[in-house]
Amino acid sequence: MEREKFYTTKEIAETYDNMTPLLSAMYLEFKELSKKKPDAALSKRKIQIVNRLIEKIRVILSTEENIAYLDVLDEDDVPQTSDVVLILSQYVAAMKAFHEKHYGWDGANHKWFIG
Repeated sequence: MEREKFYTTKEIAETYDNMTPLLSAMYLEFKELSKKKPDAALSKRKIQIVNRLIEKIRVILSTEENIAYLDVLDEDDVPQTSDVVLILSQYVAAMKAFHEKHYGWDGANHKWFIG
């Protein structure tokens, strides 16, 4: 049985393809750091780097229902590495859901459903 297709734009699909490896790398890096120092505070520079990536990903996910549950880091709150891991893991899950919804078999190839 064929599943329902949900369409996205070429620009969003390209942004997804470009941002996903960066998100994965950042998530793994913070996950490893969190194992060593879960309560270590992040520098303002690291918060800016994480938020810059998150903001780009939020553009991809802007039309998805789960966007309401995805936060950015608060520079004034000075998050800990374990906070970043939690937030990034939510973005990883949301991006996976986006991919499963907008990418699939069209009868001949696996591809983005561009509408």
